[in-house]
Amino acid sequence: MIIDIINIVLPVFLVIGLGAALLRIGLIDDAFLHRTNRLVYYLCLPLLLFYKIGTADFASNFNGLLVLTAAALTVLAAAGSYLYAHWRKYPQTAIGAFSQGSFRGNLAYIGLAIAFNAYGEAGLTRAGLLMGFMVPVLNFCAIVVLLLPHHGDAGAGSKAQWRKQLLLNPLILASAAGIIWSMFGFGLPTALDRGLKIVTGLALPLALIAIGGSFTFKKLKGDLRPVLLASTVKLLLLPAAGLLCLTALGISGLDLATGLILLGAPAATANFIMAYELKGDTELAASIVMLSTLLSAASYSLLLLSLRYLGL
Repeated sequence: MIIDIINIVLPVFLVIGLGAALLRIGLIDDAFLHRTNRLVYYLCLPLLLFYKIGTADFASNFNGLLVLTAAALTVLAAAGSYLYAHWRKYPQTAIGAFSQGSFRGNLAYIGLAIAFNAYGEAGLTRAGLLMGFMVPVLNFCAIVVLLLPHHGDAGAGSKAQWRKQLLLNPLILASAAGIIWSMFGFGLPTALDRGLKIVTGLALPLALIAIGGSFTFKKLKGDLRPVLLASTVKLLLLPAAGLLCLTALGISGLDLATGLILLGAPAATANFIMAYELKGDTELAASIVMLSTLLSAASYSLLLLSLRYLGL
């Protein structure tokens, strides 16, 4: 069982390590990473989500109760972490960054990779479908917790920009297109199917290399206590609450496994960008992303070990 867990988690973090190594030896640079992130975010991942969701049987892969429960847990985590930061009198800019880091996970880059390694194509399809419904919830909650401490002073331009991001997010649009395609049972011509299979194969490796290339311990700055607390909430408390709630509601099997994998994803790299745009503490946001990503190798091992004991 331990070897099985290692074979699921280690490859993902080896590719992340490869990205870090390539940057150190100069085979890639910051400009490459910037373009790669854009390529993955705007093309490869949207195509992957559309392809996996669109060619799947929507009726057999969609679990509405799972979607509602995961969304409710996300909202509760956002509210709880925000109120805690406010109660502890964190600086105004740190409240939103801390809260966002406690609930907004890297579903697309790391969550999907772990789901695929653990459960193959079926896990990737189920996780992609759930992610399609989770991304709008995560974006909306992140906007709220970052703007609320400023009482609307973040600037109309920023608000308009992130409203547009919420409505025109490529991952949301691709997931929605895939869901519609699947629901109506449209097929794909063989040539297009094979072409998409080749292109979408780039998504997860490029995403992981980009994460590794952006990883640096220099981003772990300042007071690390809120960083560690937010990482603990994101990596341990949120999936633990998910396990209790989902099993209590009778959700089991692959739905339970993929739900917990996405809930346990480390803080999203986009957290730093959103904190910057909406006047949050960018240093704190970057530190949470770095530490939670580093610790997620251990937390995912623990989560997968628990799933194996449950027979999943």
